[in-house]
This record gives sequence, C-alpha cells and structure tokens, in this order.
Amino acid sequence: IKHGDCHKMRGANMGKFNFSCTNIDNLKSSYDFVVIGSGATGMTAAIQSQELGLDVVIFEKLNSLGGNSMRASTGMNAVETMTQLKYQIIDSQESFYEETLKGGKGSNNKELLSYFVRHTESAIEWLSYHNIELNEIVSTGGMSKKRAHQPTGATAIGGYLVKGLQQQLAEKRIPVFNQTKVLSLVKNDGHISGVEIEHPQAGKKIINAKTVLIASGGFAQNRAMMSVYAPDLLRLGTTNHPGATGDGIKLATTAGGALVDMNKVQVHPTAQQETDHIYLIGEGLRGAGAILINHLGKRFTNEMATRDQVTKAINDLHQDGATLVFDQGICEAFKAADFYVAMGLAVSGNTIYELAEKIGVNPNNLEKTVSSWNMYQKAFEDIAYDRQTGMDRGIEKSPYYAIHIKPAVHYTMGGIKTNRLTEVLNEIGEAVPGLFAAGEVAGGLHGDNRIGGNSIAETIVFGRQAGQQAAKHVLSLS
Repeated sequence: IKHGDCHKMRGANMGKFNFSCTNIDNLKSSYDFVVIGSGATGMTAAIQSQELGLDVVIFEKLNSLGGNSMRASTGMNAVETMTQLKYQIIDSQESFYEETLKGGKGSNNKELLSYFVRHTESAIEWLSYHNIELNEIVSTGGMSKKRAHQPTGATAIGGYLVKGLQQQLAEKRIPVFNQTKVLSLVKNDGHISGVEIEHPQAGKKIINAKTVLIASGGFAQNRAMMSVYAPDLLRLGTTNHPGATGDGIKLATTAGGALVDMNKVQVHPTAQQETDHIYLIGEGLRGAGAILINHLGKRFTNEMATRDQVTKAINDLHQDGATLVFDQGICEAFKAADFYVAMGLAVSGNTIYELAEKIGVNPNNLEKTVSSWNMYQKAFEDIAYDRQTGMDRGIEKSPYYAIHIKPAVHYTMGGIKTNRLTEVLNEIGEAVPGLFAAGEVAGGLHGDNRIGGNSIAETIVFGRQAGQQAAKHVLSLS
C-alpha cells in the first residue's frame, strides 16, 4: 500500500476489493478485545476472536495497514498439509521441529516451538476456510523439505494474505482505526482494563477493554533500541516498514512484561540496496533455483543454507555484497521475480555472456559457473557446495537476470516474553492478567536465527491462539 492510503488494495486471485478504515466518529468507549497493530497477526486474532463472540477493534498508528506482513514474499511454512501431499512431499512435525531448532542453534523456546509446529497444518486449513488459498510450495533455507506455502501462481504471499484478511475484516464489519496510536495500557487492580489512544481528530481517549493484544511488530526501525541491543548492525539498512519502532515492547514493559532475546536480530542475506528503497529479494528466488556469485562470476556458498550462514558467506567475500543469477524459468516459478524485474532491480541479458558483460564479471567464468550448476541440478548433486534443495530447475531459459544484493537487517527475533497461550509474562514467569502478545513483537520462538517462511506461519498460528485465548479470558470474567 502507498503510505497514507489505507483504501486501495488489490490482491492476486481475489478480484477487485477496496478496504476502508473505520471513521473515527464510530469509535466506541469500550470493547471486549483491543488489538494493537494491523499486520497479519493482529488481523488473524481479531477475526478469530469475533468468530468466538468478542466485540473487537484494531488500532493502527500509521495511515497504511499491513505492517511487515505486506512485505513478505516467499511463503508460509507448514507441514503435513494437503498441499505437500499434492506435490508428493512426505513430511513430519518432528522433522520441522528439529530443523527449526537446529536453525535457531538450539536456543528456541521449546514450549513455543512445539506449539508452533503442531498447529501449522490447522493454520493452513483456517486460511482456506477464509478463502485464502495457499496451493503452491517452495523451499527455504535450512529446511530439508518444501514447506513454504504460496498462493496460486506463486505470487508474493504478503499482499495476498493481507488483502485476504482485510476482506474478512470487511465482511465481518470489524472496525479498524488507522492513524490511532496507543499511548499506554490502563491497569485496574493489576489487570489490563483498557488503552489510552491518540488520534489526529479525536485527540486522546481512554478505551476500556477486557483484554488487549499487542501485535505491533518489531523494532528494526528504532535506532535507539538497535543501538542498545544490536549496535554492530546500525551500519546496515533494513527491509522493515517505517512503523517497526518497538512501540509494543515499550507498552508491555511499562505494564510489567518481561523481554527475551532482545540482542538476537536477523540479517537477511539478499536485499537490493542500490535504489531509493531497500527491497527484500525473497528467499523463494533461491528456492526456485537462483544461485549466488561473487565478483569473479563464481559461486561461493550453498545458497540454501540458513540465513545467518549465507550472510556470513557474503560478508566474508569483502566485496560489497554479491549477485543473484536466475533465468526466465525461475521467474515463472517465483512470480515475485516479475516485480523485481518491473521495478528495475534486475539487469537482463539474452545470453549468459551478455549478462556477465553488463554486470561487470568475467563472461567465461560465469558461463562455466552456470554450466556447472546446470549439470549439478540435472544430477541433483551439488558437488561444489552440497546444496540439496531449490534444485528443481537449472538456469537455461533466456532472458537471464542478475540482481546485486547486500545483507540488511530484517527481523528482530527478541521481544516480549510470552507462553504458548500468548500471555505476556513478567520477570518471574507469571502472566500479566488480560495482556497478550504475538507475532514479531513476541520473542523466543526463533532462537538465534529465524528460518525463512516461519514468520508468516507464526502470525497465523499465534494470531489464532491469541484470539482464542482472549475469548476464553473474557468468558472467565463473566
């Protein structure tokens, strides 16, 4: 969405649909459930809670909606789904758990991780029930199986998902107030009882609530917080949207919530940074077959290793980034690549030789590199770097493309301390009554390194859980 416009939304496969935020004149003084943040987590929680009988409202501080969810491109990880079986992929929750734990270097919160892997299949079903179909699948780094579910046509998941959830909000008449900042949480006898908000026209108001969800995202755009928790990353750009400023983290700590893993900030290895904006080049491009080359035109790593490993390999080149190389066939398999090309992020050539000349690498080297890769791909054996996934297709179909990339700050894995019920916990592990948190604002699930495709899955799995637990909490008060 363009900043400042929350009305015009158009998503793949859903036809024309315009979403309008609620007029501030319709704001009530009390709700069962207040959701802070309009990303996928907040929308999912709002929809689920209303279906369970709650009077719910969403507050978004920005004009535009969707948060970082709008920027997601690759997919949503899930296992034991019908989509996997359609593609003859036999998978298990146990394998998903172990590979995610390995990717997080064993530091993941095991309670959260166990709940997460056991509920991704039902999350896919829940989306399907709400006319959000994820029928395609692709590989992500650190996963031995294809688990990243995508919309039909392999289009970018972010806009499609946000649009689909917004359509549900509209149909269910769930109010969404943009330009509405939550200034503080209100407590009564130790229980969260409401929020103080501020709106340009309505001013400051106290909104009573029986329960509150913080789903306001991470803090990668807050340089003061980054300087405290990850000062070595301040030199990097970020793929995050402007609203990722850690507001929800401040709200939680003021209300007695504890924080976890705040120094664990993920750097994404492939971000195009030579235009006015930083564009994330989704992991699905490598999952569809793209390779990485250095300034000599040679591969230098297993492109499908975990994000931290690929980032390290790029940094170790000391060459101001690296270059992704792919072809028209990969574009057709990963439709987000059409956006990269349309936005002028990619250089193209009718031959590998021509492409090499345009990007300033040795043409003979690049031809040899691509030829070797195609041979490895056909044999399904990467002799050079032992890549074992994202090998469904070679680089053989003209035109050929290249995108220069560098690592960028992508995801704050630390945040508010929660349990599997999404309850906010204090320093001694007790729940703060009436307060929940989910999505990127919550910490612990991903450990030292997040696996690509797990963040979107987290928004649905724990967004649903938050909506269910809010309903249970409100019922307990009656």
